[in-house]
Amino acid sequence: MSVNTPETGFRARLQQLARRTVVFAIALAVGGFVVPSAASAAETPPADGEQSVELHVSAGLRGTIAPGSSTSATLTVRNRTDEELSAGRVQVEIGSTPLADDEAVTNWLDQEEASGDFTPLGTDSTGSIDAGESATATVFLPESAVGDLVPGIYPLRAELTGATTGGPAADDTVARDASATSILVVTAAQTSLIGVLVPITATPAGGALLTADELAALTAPEGSLTAQLDGVAGTTAVLAIDPSIPAAIHALGTAAPEQATDWLARLDDLPNPRFALQFGDADAAVQAQAQLPELLQPTTLSPFLDPANFPVARVTTPPTAAADGTTAPTPAPTEAPVLPDDEQLTVVEGALPRILWPRADVTPQDLAAFQTYLGEGTTTIVSSSTVSGQSTAHATAEGQDLLVTDAVASAALSDAAAEADPAARQRLLAEAAARLFLAESRAPGAPLLIGLDRDETRTPDALREVISAADSIGFDLGALRDTPPAAATISVETGTPGAADVGSLLADEQTLVAFSTILTDPQVLLGPERIRILRTLAVGTPAEDFVAVVAAHRAQTTATLGAVSIPPSSTIQLLSANADLPIRVRNDLPWPVTVQLTASPSDPRLEVKPLIETVVQANNTATVKVPVSARVGSGEVDLRLGLISPTGVQIQGVQTVRVAVRAEWEGIGLGIFGGLAVLLIGLGVIRTVRRKRREAAEEAAADAAALEAAEPKDGRGE
Repeated sequence: MSVNTPETGFRARLQQLARRTVVFAIALAVGGFVVPSAASAAETPPADGEQSVELHVSAGLRGTIAPGSSTSATLTVRNRTDEELSAGRVQVEIGSTPLADDEAVTNWLDQEEASGDFTPLGTDSTGSIDAGESATATVFLPESAVGDLVPGIYPLRAELTGATTGGPAADDTVARDASATSILVVTAAQTSLIGVLVPITATPAGGALLTADELAALTAPEGSLTAQLDGVAGTTAVLAIDPSIPAAIHALGTAAPEQATDWLARLDDLPNPRFALQFGDADAAVQAQAQLPELLQPTTLSPFLDPANFPVARVTTPPTAAADGTTAPTPAPTEAPVLPDDEQLTVVEGALPRILWPRADVTPQDLAAFQTYLGEGTTTIVSSSTVSGQSTAHATAEGQDLLVTDAVASAALSDAAAEADPAARQRLLAEAAARLFLAESRAPGAPLLIGLDRDETRTPDALREVISAADSIGFDLGALRDTPPAAATISVETGTPGAADVGSLLADEQTLVAFSTILTDPQVLLGPERIRILRTLAVGTPAEDFVAVVAAHRAQTTATLGAVSIPPSSTIQLLSANADLPIRVRNDLPWPVTVQLTASPSDPRLEVKPLIETVVQANNTATVKVPVSARVGSGEVDLRLGLISPTGVQIQGVQTVRVAVRAEWEGIGLGIFGGLAVLLIGLGVIRTVRRKRREAAEEAAADAAALEAAEPKDGRGE
């Protein structure tokens, strides 16, 4: 091993190189550089076409080692250029001064700023790396190099130098130096019990319940829901389950995909403690700040049930008493499908009661509202950023029970869980280890709680590794709620700006309630609509996307309200004093609707039947015949048309159709037809008389000829 350059020169080169390289991946292979085969190491080129060489470094187990022990450093070089990367040299250094707080950790990882000298740990040579491939190396760090480090957080960095791409000529080569930073945490045995909260969620494309096809994909071996269970299996993670997932599976009955029912059975069998999120993971805080009297719930899940998918049972109706006191005969038993109710559909087996996990911006008023919603003993999960940085897991504020997640450590572990690349994930895990070390040092021995972000794209390996990096054997959420709470103060005052949007969404829903009176069963529209509102308010919706999500939902509501209408029409010609005008009514809803067509003329010259009820089939257009009578010979009249429900709710506003009345054309037409008839009859009579005369003349001529032939000849012939 060679000795590194002085710290100042090395640091200057790192800062210069960091501006033109992308830190991405590492790994280590003991005793030298290993170049994997193309099949195992080929990498997809960057989408933006960037040509770069990436380096990542980590040391220890997820960035941690015990005091007085040896370890190894892992480096990965990834060649994202389209040319071969030549051999180079990697070197690793560690800072001698521990990072004191979260700000120092951030400054080091983001800006490579750290005080104190750096000590070289080792160097190694690299072999050439083909385009699009990567290679790893391991540098052993003996106890003599790191064994004297006292518990703390130490900056770690690495540099790749001497590697180039290009042709053999010096003018053709391009230097491909790269640098990387990480952290090494020297920590003693864990003194605090740490629990990890893992949300189990899945969002359907349509915004209501997951369909059979979606469930089949999500619970397949490579599906998102399967990945979430694979990641928590064998850990002590606390599961926060969206009840809409079991509801979607239960609602399908026998039509549910087999892998979905197996997934649900596996979830129920896991020993992990759990609690239920609000349906659709809706945010309780924004509802409280909108001053709702109770938490929103689905109106009913019955529209999602198909009776054909549920077992049939014999039902006996009890006898009824007649007016004279006698008992009517007992009706014969009938068979009917047994449908589950909403509570049976949404049950989360083994869930701890009265726990809410809203967004972080919870106010004292919200906590009071939560007690009203769920009753005394409600526990709210909040971030330490909500309580002025207090990160003790069990606390109380404003007389309300709280479970507090450490905001900084939770963010670091959430980032690590979202990283699919194992090498890149190590740097994030090392940062998370530093955040946990600092959190434990602030309250030695006190339990800590980690809350992972809502994320439906995690890989099982990433989730399992993150949980294993933090959770403690023996952690129990129920026991934590029974421990004496620490005093805390809510630091949030204004809450979320989305509270005003809740009122707008519910106002739109009331408009749909009135509109739905055109349906035989209004809940086929209102049930999914309420669920879509809950999903619009989901905790997992990014704050920067919330306005757009609300706008999209309101646009969908507007489209629904316009789905039943009278299409625009051109001027209608009325050529008779009495006729039926054809008026089209369009229904773009997936259900039949019953509407009443209203019609009124702008002028008394036209009499119209004012109200006609009609049924329009799903996704269809019907033609309604409106009887009209014209009182004058001609003229143009505006016919005002509208649609109302059978209960009188206006479905479409007034739409005007111009009617051109040409009733005199009826008399003119009759006169013309009458004259033509007389003419034709006269011509027929004349032809008949002439024919009779001709026939009579021909008959007379024939008689005369016959008479002449019958007379005797004169005497000349005798």
